Amino acid sequence: MEDQLAFIATQHEVYPTELFQALITAKEKGKPIAVSDLNVEYRGNVANQAIFLITKESKVVAQFRVPDDTLSRTDVSFDNSMDSSKVRREIARQNPAPSHLKIENLRVGMKKINVSAEVLQVSEPSKVHTQFRDNAVVSNAVVGDETGKVLLCLWDQQVNSVHVGERIEVKNAHVAMFKGEKQLRLGKNGKICLIQETLEKQVA
Repeated sequence: MEDQLAFIATQHEVYPTELFQALITAKEKGKPIAVSDLNVEYRGNVANQAIFLITKESKVVAQFRVPDDTLSRTDVSFDNSMDSSKVRREIARQNPAPSHLKIENLRVGMKKINVSAEVLQVSEPSKVHTQFRDNAVVSNAVVGDETGKVLLCLWDQQVNSVHVGERIEVKNAHVAMFKGEKQLRLGKNGKICLIQETLEKQVA
């Protein structure tokens, strides 16, 4: 199950942990749950296994079964799955040169985006309590250029990587919508670089 979820997550640039949590929530609430541009739907149980359907724009991405006891575990890890050769090949296939855009030109659904911006605000990190894990940490930064502002979503080790006043380059991000607000997400393949550091190294 971990390998399959990791592969689907990589294909669609979402966190495997987010996708796993969506399975749990879809079963608990009995209604479809959206993760970025994927739709996760619980279809019922057969022999102590929950059946899930994942679609994108009404097209089937995958249908599979997950044992009920797996959904109740809190120690599921995707680290080994993300390092599998199949997932690494998919990451390589998805990684042509990202586009460099101004914030005003960002549209929901865009992928492989580079943005240079100044960090305007950073929210206090908060722990996200989920059934999957207790120690996920999330923070939102507001970054801007001369054309506008956008939220930058930071998870776990990305939190505390940016500070107000810094000039940064967000690399290989994608644009999502959350609670009616557009945001940049880094996913597994994105990263943040300090522009000042690069300039200082060039001068040195």
